[in-house]
Amino acid sequence: MVKKTTEQKIAEGRRYIAASGAANADELEPFLTDPNQAIRATAAMNPDADAEILDRFANDKFWGVRMEVVRNANVSQTTLRRLLESDMRKRGVVHHAARAKLEELGVEFGVDGMPEDAV
Repeated sequence: MVKKTTEQKIAEGRRYIAASGAANADELEPFLTDPNQAIRATAAMNPDADAEILDRFANDKFWGVRMEVVRNANVSQTTLRRLLESDMRKRGVVHHAARAKLEELGVEFGVDGMPEDAV
């Protein structure tokens, strides 16, 4: 693995600061495609992230970013439901965290591990 240069480390540090200090979805949008998953996770945990941008972060291929979406207070029920996995064999920490948050919001789950009111 190639080591990062000093300039790359400085640039990464600036992106971390920008991701945590972003004040709205427009400022968070560039982080949807950041090459560093930890920076994407930082953006997803930003308290100023709205439900729409969080729904976009929920598409991230890395579970750590999706977990920060679940943990964000502004995440919508629609996004949480989308993060549920219907195939029991594929369920992981994201599914279980989304389920727990939905249960806190009063959503009831069936024996199949999915919301009872799901279509």
